[in-house]
Amino acid sequence: MGDSLFEGLPPPSHQQQNQEAEANDTTKTTKREPSTVPAPPKPALKSALKRPKPVEAEPDLEDGAAEKATASGKRLRFKTTTDASETQVIEAMKKIASHIKTPTKFSKASKLAIQLIQAGSVKPGTSDHFFAILEAAMSSTTSCTDPSVRADYHALFSAAQDAAECLNKKQKNQLATWTVRAVLANDFFTDDSFLFSKTAGQVKDAIADLPVATKDDDIEEAASLIDKAVTTDEYSKREDTCSGGEAEENKDVSDPFGLDALIPSTVKKDEKVKGKKDMPVKVREEEEEESKRFLKYQREALITCLEIAARRYKIPWCQTVIDILVKHAFDNVARFTSCQRDAIQKLWASIREQQTRRKQGKSVNGKLDVNGFEWLQQKYAGEKISIRHSVGGSGDRRASQWLG
Repeated sequence: MGDSLFEGLPPPSHQQQNQEAEANDTTKTTKREPSTVPAPPKPALKSALKRPKPVEAEPDLEDGAAEKATASGKRLRFKTTTDASETQVIEAMKKIASHIKTPTKFSKASKLAIQLIQAGSVKPGTSDHFFAILEAAMSSTTSCTDPSVRADYHALFSAAQDAAECLNKKQKNQLATWTVRAVLANDFFTDDSFLFSKTAGQVKDAIADLPVATKDDDIEEAASLIDKAVTTDEYSKREDTCSGGEAEENKDVSDPFGLDALIPSTVKKDEKVKGKKDMPVKVREEEEEESKRFLKYQREALITCLEIAARRYKIPWCQTVIDILVKHAFDNVARFTSCQRDAIQKLWASIREQQTRRKQGKSVNGKLDVNGFEWLQQKYAGEKISIRHSVGGSGDRRASQWLG
């Protein structure tokens, strides 16, 4: 420990010693003077930059309660939304039903109806008035597949599916047939191949769900076609006037003095008992008539879908899907009535004719109508493929081996 730590080091120079001494003297004599430059301001906090949120007061609070709320710093909100009463909803639905018939007002009226569905205003109490809107929409002079209103019909009846739970069985069946006309039929006008094939699959499933048509269905169809030519309004008016006159005459002859109402009779009691017994029979008959009516409208709607799909056969990417769809309808032709069977057979015959012309490379107009694959197949059928996989080189392998 007696050895010096600086042993072996060269002695410090003269200049270095003088500089150290001057530095020690200056630190002792000089004192820090206050700087004249102002200090930079402290950064403001983000919370201080935010605006204070205004305190809202409820309308039913008194001034004293509002002052207490502002003092405590609690937020009180006004009730900005008001729930419409059932009578107001019914009045709105009646107005929509009266305006939705006109084609120029259909777009706006359908959007208002969709807003009622989304707001949950369609309830069991208002379901009949909502169904009247749909009925008025389908009774319009313009077809639901018209290009001017096609999108509005699609949106309305797609949204109507959310309110189908509030409808009765008869109304649900009618809504199902309207949906086929307004949604599925309009989906065939799409430019999306995936949506087109999906819609064709839904139509195929609907055709497969139909029962086999009977002779009674054919007879009813023939009778309905005859009834369309007859003016039913005048006939019904004549029947009403004749039945009313006959009832008054029978009443005067059987009871000229009106004494039967004062005499208690057992015939009326027997009629009441028979009426109660006949109630289940009437309900069954009504259900059968409703099911027949539903099947009739469902078949007509599916025929409409097939006709719309067949019109787009000129588009190359639609042809294969239409071939499969019409072939499926032709295989299940027994599920349709006689007139509808004739229409499907004619449709399938025209599709087969266009199929053969397409295979020959000609369309209905006589011009070449081939897709890209068929055009390349014809082009490279006579070409040769070399070993280096290049078209047009020397070799014996033709393009027909890999183009089918």
